[in-house]
Amino acid sequence: MTRAEVTRAQVTRPQVTRAHAITTVGLVHIYRSEGHDVAALSGVDLRVRAGEVVGLLGPSGSGKSTLLALLGGLFRPSAGKIFVGDRELSALTAAELDDFQARDTSLMLQGARRNFVPYLTVRENVEFAQAQARRLGAQVDPVERTLGLVGASDFADSRLGRLSQGQVQMAALAVAMAPSPGVLLADEPTSALDRRAREVIIEALLRINAEQGTTVVVVTHDPEVAARLPRTVTIRDGRIGGEGRSGQEYAVVTADGFVPLPVHLREELPPGTLLRIERVENGYLLAPEVLGHEVLGHEVLGHEASGHEVSGHEPDGATGA
Repeated sequence: MTRAEVTRAQVTRPQVTRAHAITTVGLVHIYRSEGHDVAALSGVDLRVRAGEVVGLLGPSGSGKSTLLALLGGLFRPSAGKIFVGDRELSALTAAELDDFQARDTSLMLQGARRNFVPYLTVRENVEFAQAQARRLGAQVDPVERTLGLVGASDFADSRLGRLSQGQVQMAALAVAMAPSPGVLLADEPTSALDRRAREVIIEALLRINAEQGTTVVVVTHDPEVAARLPRTVTIRDGRIGGEGRSGQEYAVVTADGFVPLPVHLREELPPGTLLRIERVENGYLLAPEVLGHEVLGHEVLGHEASGHEVSGHEPDGATGA
């Protein structure tokens, strides 16, 4: 499916009441490593609309998988709040969180085989994954429809040892969709796949969103995967460092006024550079302060430093301010 087809499907499909919006407010997560506190997330403000498809990008160690795990309720943040629908996750009791994870959200773990009971067939794994949601009275799709939705019907009665890597990933997606969740969280679902298998998984994710209305959040480091998604959010150093909309990259102003530089400007404007910000006719001008041939404390490499004009236009639905 193209980005335009996904957008049209999101507009024309019936409203799915179990699709949930996601909001994080000042999200911080600190963990201990070798006797030191490490901040995996440092104040993340994120908004995902109900029924939206969003990719989380960033280098290894940037905090994107930690953010996904927090959204899935695997552990509680050190500070800040997470809202999924009208629920604030850190306010839930252990029993309420178990119910929420059983029927409202699914987390597809990186490494597809971690999502299965290894001695069961694909079909039996899907049945097992939706059992708790059924016991809680949730309305779930029939097993056959779930298998068909992700393209796993042809090997539904096979065990994992007989499947290709791409088929294992498709089966893991079927297991994640078994309880018909309102939110699907997928951690690197296309890693270790060849180009053809990767395309099949991307198509399945977009089809899940278009046909079910499920809110889909995908962690990826693959720019080709990101290019297929209607919206991307880049995590850098535990913060939101940028957003992509229809191939256009944007910096995001955080709640505390922090504006991360786009990656392609970091070498030109190293840490400590003083920037002068001026309003111009159609936006803002970011101009390094220049003394002779130096940017206050930093040499200009072979040319005068020039200002970067930033458009004042903000894309529809931009977040993070």
